[in-house]
Amino acid sequence: MLSAAILAVVVASGGIMLYPRLASARLWRATITPLASIIGSGFLVLGPILDVSFGLYAPAVMLALVLMAYAFGGAIRYNIRRIEADAHRPRGVEWAEQFSSLVLAFAYVISVAYYLNLFGAFAVSLTPLDDAYHAKILTTAVFVVILIVGWARGYGALERMEQISVGVKLAVIAGLLWGLTVHFGSTAQQGNLVFHPANVTGWSAIALTFGLIVTVQGFETSRYLGHDYDAETRVRAMRLAQIISTLIYMVYILLTAYVFSPQVLELDETSIIDMMTVVAPILPVLLVAAALSAQFSAAVADTSGSGGLIAEISHNRIPPRLAYAILVGAGLCLTWTLNIFEIISYASRAFAAYYAIQAAIAAASAWLRNDLQRLAIFTPLAVLGLSIVVFGQPVE
Repeated sequence: MLSAAILAVVVASGGIMLYPRLASARLWRATITPLASIIGSGFLVLGPILDVSFGLYAPAVMLALVLMAYAFGGAIRYNIRRIEADAHRPRGVEWAEQFSSLVLAFAYVISVAYYLNLFGAFAVSLTPLDDAYHAKILTTAVFVVILIVGWARGYGALERMEQISVGVKLAVIAGLLWGLTVHFGSTAQQGNLVFHPANVTGWSAIALTFGLIVTVQGFETSRYLGHDYDAETRVRAMRLAQIISTLIYMVYILLTAYVFSPQVLELDETSIIDMMTVVAPILPVLLVAAALSAQFSAAVADTSGSGGLIAEISHNRIPPRLAYAILVGAGLCLTWTLNIFEIISYASRAFAAYYAIQAAIAAASAWLRNDLQRLAIFTPLAVLGLSIVVFGQPVE
């Protein structure tokens, strides 16, 4: 009965995603790229990681992550407006922008590897080929597909592929949250909610939280869609993407933190499948479908962003198609040399470095405009970003 209800929610949600007025709305199209990247993997890995590591405090940690992300997003939104409003900015600010773009290009390389390694792990998780080797083989194949499509058709083709993937992902997430809501209610009614203490505390907890910032990353892709959308549209789209993703994350963690015992979980990249098996038989299959859609759309979002980014840095001497090839080559190296939790930690540090520089740029712009209120906000953000770079740690 629950499986049928979950499937009905998925179908209804999918219908809403396909509604022409929504699918063709300019603001929604601009929101798709950051939204695809933000929720590309968080709902797959954060539930098990936060549940096992932080126990009853998992929702508080999730709230800290999304608040950090929204604060960094505020700095980038400020910079988007300043770039369009200020025809001539100080040379030091321009140099900092160029350097931050280089850092972000490096971060994209790691994040795409992260997304597609999760794609490979989930794709083989319900098959007889459920092992790391075959997961990496599949990851390699998907890298090649994205390269071929991006090289042959460019950003427009990638965006269309991404829009379909985001629709499928959001529909499945809606079904997942409905199933978890029913399971949570049933567990609470029976008096079986679990409030277990954190396994990671003190400084280790802070360092681990720093190492998870990449799971709420992706909003910055709006910064590099200037060839398609004006500044105000990109600012609104980034804010909307962060609000939607925050609601999804918080509801998801609240529904998982108190119904699963960490003693029965083996923490790996596909732990969530074991968690959802006890909720409803249909959820593991839907979850794998969502994982494939989520990781593909997130990888496409960051690949698309990186093409525009590298073209901007090189003043179009390196076109987006060549940038796709560079990214894929580097991503394949990471795939075959690191495990998923190492990639997550490195990606978090790389994005934190970018956010730190963007916050410093925003602080400098605020200082030049004598905007002391924003200066007092952006300066600590820059320090926070540097702290994440230095102290962020992977899940063990």
